[in-house]
Amino acid sequence: MSSPFFSIVIVNYNAGAMLGNVMSALSDQTYKNFEVVVIDNNSQDNSWRAAENLPFPCRLVRLNSNTGFASANNLAVKNYVNAEWLFLLNPDAYPEPECLEIIVQYISQTPDIDCFACSLIDANKPSHLDGLGDTYHISGLHWRTGHGAPCDITPVHPIEVFSACAAAAIYRTETYRQLGGFDETYFAYSEDVDLGFRLRLTGGKSLLLPNAKVHHVGSAITGRSSDFSVYHGHRNLTWTFIKNVPDPLMLILLPVHLAMIFYMGCFFAVSGRLRLYMRAKIDAFKHIRPLLAQRKEIQSKRTCSCLNLLQMMAWRPRKSFTKVSIKQENTNY
Repeated sequence: MSSPFFSIVIVNYNAGAMLGNVMSALSDQTYKNFEVVVIDNNSQDNSWRAAENLPFPCRLVRLNSNTGFASANNLAVKNYVNAEWLFLLNPDAYPEPECLEIIVQYISQTPDIDCFACSLIDANKPSHLDGLGDTYHISGLHWRTGHGAPCDITPVHPIEVFSACAAAAIYRTETYRQLGGFDETYFAYSEDVDLGFRLRLTGGKSLLLPNAKVHHVGSAITGRSSDFSVYHGHRNLTWTFIKNVPDPLMLILLPVHLAMIFYMGCFFAVSGRLRLYMRAKIDAFKHIRPLLAQRKEIQSKRTCSCLNLLQMMAWRPRKSFTKVSIKQENTNY
């Protein structure tokens, strides 16, 4: 029996009815050569039962504790994935029926690309985007490109993006393994940007596929502004910056990163959450010794030039995102 083209990995944790919605969306795919691996992080709501008795191959792995998003994905890729291509899909992300078929077409047309991002549409407001890949700012902040913008800003042709949002991201399985997968110390948040950064440093690229559409609820389980997301998001973005920014750029960008930390501290002070934010940053810098060891290994494999890296970073703040800024991206794919 031949291996499937895609291994679709879904990490589930108390997703409720959403996991069933994902399985329905996968059942409706026009492309059928895939398997599904569901890693359940000790859900207490029986949502995992949606991974049983399906019309396509699906393996359910139930864990005894919540190991986090990063670790659960790595476990799946290490032990249960059989396909050449890996499709990471959140339990609150629902691919349109032709999504897999479109991805397969572009994979065959661009054999030198190891990572693809889907167009994420706001599931609660389908006229607007949840994101078109990830943007990485020179300060170390990052965000989903075009989040909250009207869908009509979506480019006509595939474009290169800094990294793919792991709510619906496609990786060549061997490349994912060679990069070491997600950094499991992150637990959740920013691990996809970190992986995309490491891919880029080794000469790889991430390509947005505008017509591969996935409807995404977004932070449906942890909450976009919850203490959990604030803590892990701001701790992990500093880890990503320290590990991945090359030495020549560190001299220039570290003052910008520190200024951003101060600016965000003022924001959280006004909102009454300074203690939480400071705990995230203190814990980030407490981890500096293993971070520097990781940095040494990552930078030893760098082939990407600093100029190329800077060209893929954002220089203006998020609010300056416009329709023009994305449509002028490279469309030579």
